[in-house]
Amino acid sequence: MFYTSPYLRTRQTCNNIIEGIKDLEGVEYTVREEPRMREQDFGNFQQSAEEMEKIWEERAHYGHFFYRIPYGESAADVYDRVASFNESLFRQFKFDNFPNVLVLVSHGIWSRVFLMKWFRWTFEDFESLKNIPHCQYLIMKQNLKTSKFNLKTPLLTWDDVDDDDMESEICKEVVDELNTNKWNVLSAEDMDVSSIIQAQKRAINSTREKNKRIQEMFHKIQITIDPPPNGNNNTNNNNNKLSDKLSPRFKYDNQSVANSTEEIGSSGCAHSHENGNENMNEKENS
Repeated sequence: MFYTSPYLRTRQTCNNIIEGIKDLEGVEYTVREEPRMREQDFGNFQQSAEEMEKIWEERAHYGHFFYRIPYGESAADVYDRVASFNESLFRQFKFDNFPNVLVLVSHGIWSRVFLMKWFRWTFEDFESLKNIPHCQYLIMKQNLKTSKFNLKTPLLTWDDVDDDDMESEICKEVVDELNTNKWNVLSAEDMDVSSIIQAQKRAINSTREKNKRIQEMFHKIQITIDPPPNGNNNTNNNNNKLSDKLSPRFKYDNQSVANSTEEIGSSGCAHSHENGNENMNEKENS
């Protein structure tokens, strides 16, 4: 089963995927458009360049998750629609005839919010992630014993970006977001994005510093724990839990830590080549 955002680019991406599988023997599929899967609304882009620069600087200062763009949405607004969509999926999973492969063709910010809701990540986790590249597959594999899902695709965070590449990477994301709801494609030269880049860079560095302090705090707590008395391994368990928290949250070898806590039926939402279940959430085509 395919669910796609109603936007033109996601329709085109979905059609291209179907072109690649339509002649495969034994493959049956249905396609549904889902308005709740549309990308964050970035508002009316008829403002002057100066006004747009001010809006994007404010957004960098207040945070991408909570800042509501004038006449548009915040990522928190997107979260509300994602929550409703997820509940619809959970109800469908309980039916025995639900297809064993589910493909969501959506957008970058929507996909990050979807994962945030599914795995109960914090808004700080959301802010620390880079946006998802065009046509990127995100694979979620179901544990058949627990019916919970593990994210198998490694996600890049701003901590993964070298300082020398920071400004160019921010510029790419800013221009990409500005072009989300526009027919006429903008480039970095069409408006002065330098102030936006600097504001976003300060926000990223602030998040990095915050994460660093949190890690240092966990290290201090871990060091203060005494060895287990009389062979009792409870302290070892506590140490292991702390070590897990210190591991990079979105790295491939740590994906199984982030599970959905929703109770869903044994019917999986997709079938993988590893004989497990996975949910493939593909970002829009550019």
